[in-house]
Amino acid sequence: MDNYFISYAITFIAIIITSLAQIFVTSTYKKNLKNKTEKNITGFSAARKILDKNNLKNVKIVEENGYLTDHYNPSTKEVHLSRDNYNGTSISSVSVACHECGHAIQDKVGYVFMRIRASLIPIVNFSSYAGYIAIVLGSILGLVNFIWIGIILEVAILLFQLITLPVEIDASKRALKELNNTNILNKNELKKGKHVLAAAAMTYVASVASTLLEILRLILIFGRRKD
Repeated sequence: MDNYFISYAITFIAIIITSLAQIFVTSTYKKNLKNKTEKNITGFSAARKILDKNNLKNVKIVEENGYLTDHYNPSTKEVHLSRDNYNGTSISSVSVACHECGHAIQDKVGYVFMRIRASLIPIVNFSSYAGYIAIVLGSILGLVNFIWIGIILEVAILLFQLITLPVEIDASKRALKELNNTNILNKNELKKGKHVLAAAAMTYVASVASTLLEILRLILIFGRRKD
């Protein structure tokens, strides 16, 4: 079978995987966004309670615009929550907010995968741009070595994504543990919160699969080329 045909098939599969993962996380998040918590606690309040409980009073909680733009910034020691999750009292809002607190706790205890991930960020930022530039230039100029440099840079991105997986899974585990210990969510709500966080984790799994397929596609296209 022609390698180019296979490469198109791989691209199609990667798009399907990414799209399905995004649909799954969005539908699960929106479903539980309608389910208000019994204690009517906001994402901000839940996050503040967990941070304070873990002696992280120095960590600020920042409200920002955007949809699911929630993240933890270890450089500024800030938990950033999208407006819906900052002010929302839903299971989704509280679960996502506390997941970001899980990252703050990781930072405090020096979680090894988080440290490795942070050290790789400059390399990944460079690889994201330089990888395809090298591949495009190599293709235009007929320089196979350039193409392989680009593929190697794509492998660096894959490594980063693989390390991100345990970071995200561990943050969710810490969040669920804290939500249970603080009784922010009752048992039924906790189960639904677990579904929200599991769905979110699928996007990272999909990213790994998509990047892996892209590397395979590039190898199939350029693997037999010679200078």
